[in-house]
Amino acid sequence: MEDKPLGILRVHVKRGINLAIRDSTSSDPYVVVTLGNQKLKTRVINNNCNPVWNEQLTLSIKDVNDPIRLTVYDKDRFSGDDKMGDAEIDMRPFLEAHQMELDFQKLPNGCAIKRIRPGRTNCLAEESSITWSDGKIKQDMILRLRNVECGELETMLEWTDGPGCKGLGREGSKKTPWMPTKRLD
Repeated sequence: MEDKPLGILRVHVKRGINLAIRDSTSSDPYVVVTLGNQKLKTRVINNNCNPVWNEQLTLSIKDVNDPIRLTVYDKDRFSGDDKMGDAEIDMRPFLEAHQMELDFQKLPNGCAIKRIRPGRTNCLAEESSITWSDGKIKQDMILRLRNVECGELETMLEWTDGPGCKGLGREGSKKTPWMPTKRLD
């Protein structure tokens, strides 16, 4: 019997910024989003190093310790697609914001719940805010692509408790089904 997922994560791939040139004067980029054995991709935007995809990709979350990997490729017609960089998203800070003991419904729209600074352990290009917006917790971020000379991706995360999902166990408890617990022996 397969474990039920914790929930559904929408990854909104907004746009690419100053992506690397892989053809003679431009690129034909698309993004592949991978989590565990799930793999989704955006459409190809031809001849554009600053593409706007504005696409929502939906992932089923079973293990919060698995990072989300975003890889940008240049579509080639007659040969293999060229890699244009990659980035990883650590979901844990985003999901930890869901566990905060706050009455989110009383917060003003657009209120920042948590801020994450760029550092060596993440791919953030600038500070990212987790906010309460339109009745949902969201995280907007700009990710600096690795393994490439230039390029960034603008994305947004949004959590949904889907039907048949375990959820994050927030109801009146600081203990969650996905956070490790310490044994006191």
